[in-house]
Amino acid sequence: MQAIPPATPAVSAAVSPLAASFVNIAAYKFITLADTEAMRPLYQEQCLALELKGTILLTPEGINMFLSGTREHIDSFLAWVRSDERLADLEWKESLSNEQSHKRMLVKLKKEIITMRMPLIKPELGRAPSVDAHTLKRWLDAGVDDAGKPVVMMETRNAFEVDVGTFNNTLDYRIDKFTEFPAVAAAHKDELEGKTVVTFCTGGIRCEKAAIHMKEIGYDSVYQLDGGILKYFEEVGGEHYTGDCFVFDYRTALNPKLEPTETVQCFVCRAVVTPRQQLAPEYVYEVSCPNCHDKTMV
Repeated sequence: MQAIPPATPAVSAAVSPLAASFVNIAAYKFITLADTEAMRPLYQEQCLALELKGTILLTPEGINMFLSGTREHIDSFLAWVRSDERLADLEWKESLSNEQSHKRMLVKLKKEIITMRMPLIKPELGRAPSVDAHTLKRWLDAGVDDAGKPVVMMETRNAFEVDVGTFNNTLDYRIDKFTEFPAVAAAHKDELEGKTVVTFCTGGIRCEKAAIHMKEIGYDSVYQLDGGILKYFEEVGGEHYTGDCFVFDYRTALNPKLEPTETVQCFVCRAVVTPRQQLAPEYVYEVSCPNCHDKTMV
């Protein structure tokens, strides 16, 4: 990939409120990358030149990125990324904010895009069937898929993310980390016989791996929600969904309009703190919250 010349620096939001909106993107692709060490400095250079903030993971199984910047700089970066023929069809989800959603820029090398510890799963060799947002909404409206099978939504996110919001009547097995999912899926396989299971997550990565694993262990009708919750919000809004969607940046949660909410994370214990919980005396900014107050006061 060729380096592009440094772009004109973004105008500070403090100087021009009219130019204060930033574009936040989430993107990933499962594809074999044998040159991640060589890619890393090139990505670091581009992000620095374009004043982007966020995180990029480069792994042998593909790329994952969460970035924030001006519209011009995000578009320039995506064009540069897609000039690599391996990533020419990279897709992404967008949301807007009045400040950059991340505070620093990191380009990391990792073994997996999302850790599952199931090395035989290679999504690039064949994805599990996916369902788009509009089709899923139609299924949920009817309660059955196009073949008449009952539709069941299955969480692949961690319990604290689910607590911020999820689809109605979803299967939530309260996992604390994604590496727990394979055992959970196997344990509940028989009770889901004859139903269509739709796995979902924030942006599509975890539910894609989850659905592939479920197909491999014998689920006969399983789909992933294409693009995850964020794409569902973008295309059909919040129907059949209660609450907000947790995101891993300073915004903490987005509502179905993809707007930041008043939900925050505790500075001390990183627990999610709702607006109602923030009214409690145990919530002291950067000191404690109702989840850790007793421990921090000891």
